[in-house]
Amino acid sequence: MKALFLTNEYPPQIYGGAGVHVEYLGRELAKLMLLEVRCFGEADATVVNPAAQGFPLDASGFSAPKALHSVLGALQRCNAMASVATDAQVVHCHTWYAHWGGIVLKQCLGIPLVVTVHSLEPLRPWKREQLGGGYDFTCWLEKTALEMADAVVCVSNETLVDVKRLFNIREDRLHVIYNGIDLVEYECVDRPGVLKKYGVNPARPYVLFVGRITRQKGIIHLVRAIRHMNPGFQVVLCAGAPDTPEIEAEMKVAVAEAQELREGVFWICGMLSTEEKIALYSHAAVFCCPSIYEPFGIINLEAMACKVPVVASGVGGIKEVVVDGETGFLVGLEQMKESPFEALNPDQFAHDLAEKINVLMADPALCKRMGEAGRKRAESIFGWDAIARQTAALYEQVLYRRSMTVAD
Repeated sequence: MKALFLTNEYPPQIYGGAGVHVEYLGRELAKLMLLEVRCFGEADATVVNPAAQGFPLDASGFSAPKALHSVLGALQRCNAMASVATDAQVVHCHTWYAHWGGIVLKQCLGIPLVVTVHSLEPLRPWKREQLGGGYDFTCWLEKTALEMADAVVCVSNETLVDVKRLFNIREDRLHVIYNGIDLVEYECVDRPGVLKKYGVNPARPYVLFVGRITRQKGIIHLVRAIRHMNPGFQVVLCAGAPDTPEIEAEMKVAVAEAQELREGVFWICGMLSTEEKIALYSHAAVFCCPSIYEPFGIINLEAMACKVPVVASGVGGIKEVVVDGETGFLVGLEQMKESPFEALNPDQFAHDLAEKINVLMADPALCKRMGEAGRKRAESIFGWDAIARQTAALYEQVLYRRSMTVAD
């Protein structure tokens, strides 16, 4: 069998959980079958399997509004991806950026289409800040791709519930396959030099955030929670790739205010290497994920693999990764049941985040116990090798169903 991945993110350009998913799933799938990857931007063309090809963007002729450039650029690159011949039996798309390419290949070549839902556009209304009217197009594109796909992979059961509610998809085409973690790479290490590089004191405990600066990740809520945190520990925010200049400016103001309130608040603006990220996880006393929408939340799994207890918002797939009271604490469960971005009380949420962080910071024994439990949970459920086998089995199922349809 040969599969074809279409994706925005791929090494060396990864900035979010979907990119991490594609990188590690691709690596494991390549042990089971031939795999070709077509991605935006650059790609390492020296690897034979998975073979990767990057597609650059030429926006020199764009005169449309700036907010539409990412949408128009995605279409341009998807058309280029689809114009290259392939002998793959299955095309597998990751995020809306790549969906147009999958639609073209399915319609023109009859290749079965698999789509993994890493997030859902209707549940990210703040994207209109970034895309303008392009947001309406991405919602249409996602709906079209999901409803015509031969299989839709949801990264959590909560995501499956959302997909059923929002789209008209046959039950037998819906599947849940979790994100995973490389349990060899992500383990607790002792590298205090990484902390010193960024001015963090290895002798003092800290709470850590890792993620993009976007409404979805809730980073502003965590920064505003700092005023409610007890003294005596540091706060390390590894936050980059802002969605818009406006949210970047908002972040700068919020961090500056927090740094005036207490010492030991560090903002690492760039995207870190995997090695540095693992070091920061490993030395953290607590990890915090304040997302207001999260289909899975792979950052929580990364922290758990490094034996760090997690304080996270009780939304989406996070509830299937973090076990409340066992591997950490879930916050805002009642507030976030229906529509978190509308129903959320920001002040209460910030207060609740700080409260649970304070509980853990005051109890190193509890931190250790929850950290150990998190590692065990990661080992028992979320290994990438098992997830790759489930994905390969899904491809087989899709191809078998297609062959039966052709035979009929």
